[in-house]
Amino acid sequence: MAKRRIKSSVKKALFGFLAFVIFGIVILCFLYQLGLKPVAKKSSPVEFKVSTGETYLTIAKNLKKQNLIKSELVYKIYVKMHKPTNIKAGTFSLNQNMGVKTLIDALKGESHSSDQVVRITFPEGKNMRQIAKIIADKTNNKEEDLFSLLQNQNYLKELVNKYWFLDDNILNTKLYYSLEGYLFPDTYEFQNTNVTTKEIIETMLDHMGKKLEAYQSDIKSSTYSLHQMITLASIVELEASNSNERAGVAGVFYNRLTAKWPLGSDVTTYYAAKVDLSERDLYQSELNDYNDYNTRSSKMAGKLPIGPICNPGLDSLVAAIEPTTHQYYYFVADKNKKTYFSKTDKEHVKTVENLKKEGLWYEY
Repeated sequence: MAKRRIKSSVKKALFGFLAFVIFGIVILCFLYQLGLKPVAKKSSPVEFKVSTGETYLTIAKNLKKQNLIKSELVYKIYVKMHKPTNIKAGTFSLNQNMGVKTLIDALKGESHSSDQVVRITFPEGKNMRQIAKIIADKTNNKEEDLFSLLQNQNYLKELVNKYWFLDDNILNTKLYYSLEGYLFPDTYEFQNTNVTTKEIIETMLDHMGKKLEAYQSDIKSSTYSLHQMITLASIVELEASNSNERAGVAGVFYNRLTAKWPLGSDVTTYYAAKVDLSERDLYQSELNDYNDYNTRSSKMAGKLPIGPICNPGLDSLVAAIEPTTHQYYYFVADKNKKTYFSKTDKEHVKTVENLKKEGLWYEY
């Protein structure tokens, strides 16, 4: 009987130990699979540099440091098991919403299938209608999805509470599109084409916040609100021919505002009529029409449009925040994108005449 009891106890102990081992293996497998998953659900682009001579194992520490992997150990185990080859030296556009496999594929320079990572480029100077089209073309969203969010006052109030650079100006129902001007133009990567319009908006707002942080002291000390400066930046984006002249162009518009002149910007008139610049010429009735965007109207003397007319890039934002101080009230660009500034209307007219004579006048 004693021997039977001993054998039974041994069996129970072995069974318990085996169960413990199996349970441990299951837990380890679970933790391993968890460690392979993306660090974040939302898109968070990260530039990652791989130097010549580095390997998948030697970059593990930096990947963890830049929050691109959950576990350095799990990453190394995956690398040793799968033995990826051909890591490329260079700077990579990675994302915190990539898992380990997708991340390694990116470092190998391999393309991803459309159901994984989707890359979307929003060029500088695009308005909300154009952005809605880009989103619809690149993802499973419809153009109307963006417009619906831009009309959702409760959602807009949430954003005002979340982002330091947003205020009640975006709640103005007279705006054509709330958030116009605040979505930072850049190339973004999202996990797949099922990314929501809300996630795209907030990723672009996150990026805008980071870009504006360096200029907070200048923004606070200005006599203009940030909303006004972004509005002016959006005009500069479409009016200035090159980045080097944007601060000068911004200076012209600020001089006109101070002098209580209409800005007289054609790009605001196009936006007021909801016509894109490349679409067609404006009708005379559209040129003369007064509304809160058309700065050609005498009723808009000394006023900015009610809101931005496109989403400006960093150069235009900086130009509006830190404009060049001068005494010019006019500017014109030639077909080589060189900008000429004038103090008086007479000087301006003469400059235009000279450009036409020299064959430098830009014609649409």
